[in-house]
Amino acid sequence: MAGFCFFAAQALLVPTRTRAASPSLTVSQPNLDSSQTTNAAWLIYIGTYTGERSKGIYFSRMNRITGHLSPIELGAETPSPTFLEIDSKRGLLFAVNEISSFQGKSAGAVTSFSLHPETGKLSQLSQQSSLGGGPCHLSLDRAGHHVLVANYGGGSVAVLPVSEDGLIGPATAFVQHSDGSTTHRQAKPHAHCFNLDAANRFGFVCDLGLDKVMSYRFDSSRGTLAANEPAFTQLQPGAGPRHFAFHPDGHQAYTINELNSTLTSYAYDPGRGTLTEVQTISTLPADFHGKNFCAELQVHPNGKLLYASNRGHDSLAVFAINSADGRLSLVQHQSTLGKWPRFLGLDPSGKFLLAANQNSDSIVVFRIDSITGRLEPTGNTLDVASPVCVKFYEDASAR
Repeated sequence: MAGFCFFAAQALLVPTRTRAASPSLTVSQPNLDSSQTTNAAWLIYIGTYTGERSKGIYFSRMNRITGHLSPIELGAETPSPTFLEIDSKRGLLFAVNEISSFQGKSAGAVTSFSLHPETGKLSQLSQQSSLGGGPCHLSLDRAGHHVLVANYGGGSVAVLPVSEDGLIGPATAFVQHSDGSTTHRQAKPHAHCFNLDAANRFGFVCDLGLDKVMSYRFDSSRGTLAANEPAFTQLQPGAGPRHFAFHPDGHQAYTINELNSTLTSYAYDPGRGTLTEVQTISTLPADFHGKNFCAELQVHPNGKLLYASNRGHDSLAVFAINSADGRLSLVQHQSTLGKWPRFLGLDPSGKFLLAANQNSDSIVVFRIDSITGRLEPTGNTLDVASPVCVKFYEDASAR
């Protein structure tokens, strides 16, 4: 059994980790408000792997009616900001820096920026060690007081406090996962995401190397972690859980499993913070036999649909969600019109999906059919080098 150790403030704790879709499916869309004119836009931020063609975080403006994207501009230079999170209320953006060395130690970093919606530019506020190499995911707690970061290379997670003005402090909690699973890329732990439930009480970490979803009790006042009971949910050997998403109802949850190209649905008990497996389903067509590695999943805001990305098959898999038990049934496979879709993003209105094709340097916009949930290419494509994350901010200049 995998072990793990906890660091919280100055204390060290060491515990001994289908059915066919209904053709009548309706995707309800919020009504357009007075700001959503043909000139109104979402401001989107794009995380990248940096190199010769990319310098950091880029931004574009997306028309809310047509899905058209303006040419990219550089928001801020920072090394490999591969995952982003936005606090719209305070105008803050947080990014992991997916690097292996920071301040002379084997670690990556987490950086905070102030966001200027009128110009789209970002101003760096602070930067702290993630305490582990290769951080690849971060999220904010529900109060915006802590950043939770998953270190893929280090196989660990950390909690960092955030002040009201967006300054990140040194970690208040750290957990090192240990051991590994059974297959290639699983010789050691690889924490791949860190998410909290709606009540801000329980945290869940997909560890690709352990084939487990680790479960923690989160103390939001102190920013500390403790092992939940049970401490993990076991997946199939070789599944490689990568990302995690809650259903809007708070009683269902999902993981996308990178290595065996599946989705697993769970019943969630918010009182105990426990997951019970309901179903595991393939993300691929039955006649596809090539190599594939899943990446991202997102639940539509109306709770009726789930979207997942396939790298290798280079597609978006669309599933209808059964409202009674959270089970999934396939609706569609849609080509991403690019290569290696590392991320998919749903716009806040639920009308558009953006596929970030890392290996073809493109972001492709799809319209979501309001009746079936199926995807239709809009013809709108954005050129950006090595895109790996897309996040939305409501554009104040369009009001």
